[in-house]
Amino acid sequence: MKKALIVWGGWDGHTPKESTAVFAPLLEAAGFAVDLREGLDAYNDAELLASQDLIVQCVTMSEITGEQWKNLSAAVRGGVGFAGWHGGIIDSFRSNTEYQWMTGAQWVAHPGNCIPSYTVELESTHEITAGLNDFELTNTEQYYMHCDPAIQVLCSTEFSGEHGDQDLYPAKVVMPYAWTRQWGAGRVFVACWGHTFKDFEVPEAKEIVRRGLIWASK
Repeated sequence: MKKALIVWGGWDGHTPKESTAVFAPLLEAAGFAVDLREGLDAYNDAELLASQDLIVQCVTMSEITGEQWKNLSAAVRGGVGFAGWHGGIIDSFRSNTEYQWMTGAQWVAHPGNCIPSYTVELESTHEITAGLNDFELTNTEQYYMHCDPAIQVLCSTEFSGEHGDQDLYPAKVVMPYAWTRQWGAGRVFVACWGHTFKDFEVPEAKEIVRRGLIWASK
């Protein structure tokens, strides 16, 4: 049986407890023994991290200590998968640029905060997105990020220019919105949606993350 460590916490506005509760049973159904932990104390235990097949993180903002980062990075570089969504993975530790390097991006802004709707377009025939279609997200955030050009883009979103300051969020900008990358021997998967657990009521949004978590563990 594979092992998955789910770490949640940080800003409550991103519903970390409720969002991780969406995926814990899906991982169990996929054959994982799931260990749910609140806060970052688990990152103090290098042996625990190295023993996992997958680490799922949903911790917005917060601070990671030097020792915690060393343990997490070593585990992933050693082959443990690392995955997550929205601010729980790409707005976690703003002062740690090496963490941002591992995840492939850092959130910097969102136009208009909660906006009526936007489209997520599939960009790849990767196994994570195979057989699925573009989808709409409603009453949620659209992320503007600084991204590593080395990521493998699975999905993207285009900014309409209707929300936020048009001189800051120009229309027709296309932003990566789900991707994979390697960190040493470890697979990393990121999805940018998931502002709250309600985003995962959209079947495609939930299924891509479910598949991404499982893919990262291989």
